[in-house]
Amino acid sequence: MQPEPGVALAAAAAEEDSGGPLRVVDVAIFNGERSGGIRTYLEAKASFAARTCALEHHLVVPGREGKGGANRHEQRSLRLAASNGYRLPLGGSGLQAALRMLRPEVVLLHDPYWTPRHASAVAREVGAVVVAVHHSSASLHAAGLPGPQGVYAHALRRWYRRAYGDVDAVMSVVDTDVNAHRPATLRLRLGLDRAFRPRPDVQRLDHVLYVGRMSREKGLRELLEAAAASREPWPLVLLGTGPAGDALRERARQLGLGDRVRFAPYVNDRDELARAYAGARCVVLPGAHETFGLVALEAAACGAPVVTADTTPSAHLLDAFVETFAAGDASDLLRAIELTRRRRPDLADAAALVARHAWDTALAAELADLRQLVGRS
Repeated sequence: MQPEPGVALAAAAAEEDSGGPLRVVDVAIFNGERSGGIRTYLEAKASFAARTCALEHHLVVPGREGKGGANRHEQRSLRLAASNGYRLPLGGSGLQAALRMLRPEVVLLHDPYWTPRHASAVAREVGAVVVAVHHSSASLHAAGLPGPQGVYAHALRRWYRRAYGDVDAVMSVVDTDVNAHRPATLRLRLGLDRAFRPRPDVQRLDHVLYVGRMSREKGLRELLEAAAASREPWPLVLLGTGPAGDALRERARQLGLGDRVRFAPYVNDRDELARAYAGARCVVLPGAHETFGLVALEAAACGAPVVTADTTPSAHLLDAFVETFAAGDASDLLRAIELTRRRRPDLADAAALVARHAWDTALAAELADLRQLVGRS
């Protein structure tokens, strides 16, 4: 199989540069074994680095101190209860020691919570540039907490601005001015694993599918309300785990949904997940605060029609595959679902979508941006 053009260019640039492959360290708290987009991105980057040798890639994450491997550096932490495998790092000294040992040229901080100002200071001490990668938002985190969301969002925005104040660049797919008081200067690119492709052999069934974390901010209560209000008793499958699972089961019972709703466990195998997407009548992302919406891209690549909020960034990539609804509006969500359930998937368009959004293409473009940032383009 011939390498993609972007991959070939990235590898050639690394060979021609007398400095060798760019040394990049990703730092991420939210990288649990059942987490979503961040973990997918980091695994794709590690695979890209290993196959192309276009960068020397390291990952620093909370875990068990001293565990990991040559390129994965786990730091002392505690496992969080009722989570998707997330762990809470115990201070920042281990992270700072790892940065001093690795001496990266670029450090990417994937959240603003793991002593970002100290990490930035140490990165500069060893000559690295620091990029804050904006995967989330203050409103998203506030929506996941019980209590006054406006108060939480205000406090979190202050935290973001302080954390992002010391970095050299911000990478994002959305406008970061509200959260960080500074624009994104680098584009965050997300892509598709090879498993996500049209599946003409999979029978399309009648159910509506949700894939993701079971938590307050994901809009699942609105999805249950939409199902309860529908005249047609279409089945609903909620695939994933999370702290709101029991509350959602109780809410489904209160709404009289009975056997119409099925809760299914998290799927780790991407081929199995692709078949789940392809077998759904439509795939729904009901949350108002998605900061990319990778599930929507994956589902469309498998030929599934998609429903997502009009605030979801990935919606603009999906053309005829997507129907949007007014974020937070259960009635408009129902309208979008019922319209989308009548659509027939176009597998030729799905194949074209796959070709445009391969991970290797996305990561080769990111590497070119990072090389330019450090003056090695």
